[in-house]
Amino acid sequence: MRSAPLHVLGTLVAAALLSVVGCKKQAEKKPGELVIGFSSRDMSAEYTARLSESVVAHGKTLPGVKVIMVDAQADAQRQISQVENFISQKVDAIVLNPCEFEASAPAVERAKAAGIPIVNVNQVTKADGDAYVGSNDEDAGRIAMEAVAKKLNGKGGVLMIHGIMGTSAQLHREKGAREVLARTPGLTLVDHQTASWERAKAMSLMENWIQAHRGKFQAVFAHNDEMAMGALIALERAGLKDQVYVIGIDAIAQALDAVKAGRLDATVFQDAVGQGRGSLETAVKLARKQPFEKQTYIPFRLVTRENLSEFTK
Repeated sequence: MRSAPLHVLGTLVAAALLSVVGCKKQAEKKPGELVIGFSSRDMSAEYTARLSESVVAHGKTLPGVKVIMVDAQADAQRQISQVENFISQKVDAIVLNPCEFEASAPAVERAKAAGIPIVNVNQVTKADGDAYVGSNDEDAGRIAMEAVAKKLNGKGGVLMIHGIMGTSAQLHREKGAREVLARTPGLTLVDHQTASWERAKAMSLMENWIQAHRGKFQAVFAHNDEMAMGALIALERAGLKDQVYVIGIDAIAQALDAVKAGRLDATVFQDAVGQGRGSLETAVKLARKQPFEKQTYIPFRLVTRENLSEFTK
């Protein structure tokens, strides 16, 4: 399920309108105004939509700042073209929410070659931007797998559902999870495959795993909540949820509701609003040649029913 939730439809409309500006002429701007180009990885995913909504909303509060947002739709080549358009428009800075670690790297390289500051948000690329605002995805993988280890008392079978292979979030969340597995010999990784961040694909994958590995696993770690929800639904339909611990990452609204209802065991909170605001503020500082932080890390936090109220205010 890749359709955006209702609360971000306004942002999607705004994105569509702003995308029209993505031609190759210089961006129109008022004297003294800064124009910031923002390429969102994929507005159909709830977490990315929230992050993008934050960038646009925060831009409206900053005097003399105009944000032009476009949606790469999870296509790295489209994202490179979008950045090339920003360069042609002579924007003052670019915020990039990368589609892929390697495939989106040329976008960063071309912006830097053109002398336009570029800030990576939420994910990194092989080519370093001028700054990064996000979270340490290895921490997310460690937090999630440590929660699994605690629940299973250090012994049992685990399934891991990857995001799109090769994205920085997938690579680092896997690395963090595997560090915990390596120091917890009683945990066994029964199987691991990608569901490309998508709920429907995770549901289908989980259905196949139930047939192939029934009785061999006691926990599922999904690299994001969309996939965790897909796995959860498949387990519920098979009557197996009570036997399996399920955890995801992002703390999207539906995941928090599922934790509250006792369906999803846990998620790992990632601050979409904080990342969006921080990336835009850093881009503005770069454009104005003001001091800035090269790396800004916003911590992940484990969310369970016990501390849920902290994340639903």
